[in-house]
Amino acid sequence: MRITEIFYSVQGESSHAGKPCVFVRLTGCSLRCVWCDTKYSYFGGQEMTLAEVLQDVERHPAKLVEVTGGEPLEHEEVYPLMNALLERGYTVMLETGGHVAIDRVPERVIKIIDIKCPDSGEKAKNHRANLDLAKPHDEFKFVIASRRDYEWARDVFNAELRTRPNVTLFSPSHDDVPSKELAGWVLEDGLAVRVQLQVHKYIWGARTKGV
Repeated sequence: MRITEIFYSVQGESSHAGKPCVFVRLTGCSLRCVWCDTKYSYFGGQEMTLAEVLQDVERHPAKLVEVTGGEPLEHEEVYPLMNALLERGYTVMLETGGHVAIDRVPERVIKIIDIKCPDSGEKAKNHRANLDLAKPHDEFKFVIASRRDYEWARDVFNAELRTRPNVTLFSPSHDDVPSKELAGWVLEDGLAVRVQLQVHKYIWGARTKGV
């Protein structure tokens, strides 16, 4: 499989933020979200065998692993990777852009499923069937880049997600919406969502790779 990087850091997003985590970032993504902060993972990377990836992961002490990208579900090799990690006793998270069906992802994997808002430029690619495929431990994430995005996400949440057991994350696009502003909108509307800040960007800086 083609790997951009494997690194050990603090989980920066989701309800698991703050936990030590090993990240396996696969290379390549067919989406081109305007606000994407990992464009460097679109191309390049290096070919690694499953055994090599597992050996690299096992060098680190964390038992939490996130498989990310790029878009990991665009790689057939990601499925044996997730299964192998689970078999070795890891808690496995998957960060996915939401445009690929999650039906083949092992049930125990914690899936963080993006729902693309209008200003991402990729709203039409949302695989809406993923809403019903999600398990209770999976989470939905909206990246908010404008007031328009917020209102769209709010309406989707109220219409389709409000009564589900899943955590819903509203995350401000780091360069576009001040976190204080997004928090104010959520409080004003009384939404039962989690305002998510990208913790790693506040610790190491927004442009730092491999954290």
